[in-house]
Amino acid sequence: MIRCILSLLIILLTWTGTITLGLAATQDNPPMTEKQLERGETIAKKAIEATQKGDFAKAEAYWTQLVEEFPNNPAVWSNRGNARVSQNKLEVAIDDFSQAIELAPDAPDPYLNRGTALEAQGKYEAAIADYNRVLELNPQDAMAYNNRGNAESGEGDWEKALTDYQKAVEIAPNFAFARANAALVYYQMGKKGEAITEMRNLVRKYPMFPDMRAALTAVLWNMGQQGEAESHWVAAVGMDNRYQDLNWVKNIRRWPPQMVAALDKFLNLK
Repeated sequence: MIRCILSLLIILLTWTGTITLGLAATQDNPPMTEKQLERGETIAKKAIEATQKGDFAKAEAYWTQLVEEFPNNPAVWSNRGNARVSQNKLEVAIDDFSQAIELAPDAPDPYLNRGTALEAQGKYEAAIADYNRVLELNPQDAMAYNNRGNAESGEGDWEKALTDYQKAVEIAPNFAFARANAALVYYQMGKKGEAITEMRNLVRKYPMFPDMRAALTAVLWNMGQQGEAESHWVAAVGMDNRYQDLNWVKNIRRWPPQMVAALDKFLNLK
């Protein structure tokens, strides 16, 4: 999971503090004018609107304009990296996050976002190092715990992953995806009772949560509860039809192997 910096003048003002970034006015680095800030805010609004519409190529183009106008602002580099991750342009996204880190080495978001891109490349050890850095900067960062759990899951270290998911939930009790990830790992570890209880609780609280609807489908089908399984499936694919693609579930959403196998049995009526 990536984290966007979406506030407008905060992007252009807060991140340009002279202490953090060394942006005191000099002959080579004059102070920004009000007109420049207004233009930057307008472009940032357009970038955010494009992101919300899912037009990540257009969002990337807007962030590129901001990178060109505000090259010493780490937020615009990080946000362009996010737009690139959303298009699976992982290498150039990592370059953007690394540039943001160079500009603001004590800001957690670029490390978190670079970790996400590294994780998508299967570079779990490097991703974990970035998440560890986030947690050094902010030990109460729930998303960093969740993401580190994802990377640990990628390495097959289910115990560590579960511990991190549980820590994320402890910090942010309404962090639905961390709870969902924990439920999936429960099933992977053979703790099927805990898994199905948490899945049901999540669906009860968040009925429009397709991930847990699909997970319940797989688990219930394998328990012989076909009727309930099929009702959850109708709801799941009605909200997100990607769960019909086992390759997406395995390699993009990255369910644990036992959950993927359970869904495979349902999809192929085994």
